[in-house]
Amino acid sequence: MKKIRLSKGEVAAENGLLRGEYISAGAAEIHRIARAISTRRKDAVLNIRVNSEDLSHLKQKAKKLGVPYQTFISEILHHYAG
Repeated sequence: MKKIRLSKGEVAAENGLLRGEYISAGAAEIHRIARAISTRRKDAVLNIRVNSEDLSHLKQKAKKLGVPYQTFISEILHHYAG
């Protein structure tokens, strides 16, 4: 059987789970999360031209946050569209 290597974060989460630090979410909370995910589903494609320096800065900021740059840009658009 192949061994799975966990990241530090995954190991910490697993240890917390084993220590009983997490509790099950109730049905209402699960429904709220599922609804939030479904409303944020990306169902359109957008092609735009941007300044290469601006894109570089966005990529750097996304990297600092630990998220893909396209996700970061999508979140910025969502924030200003809402």
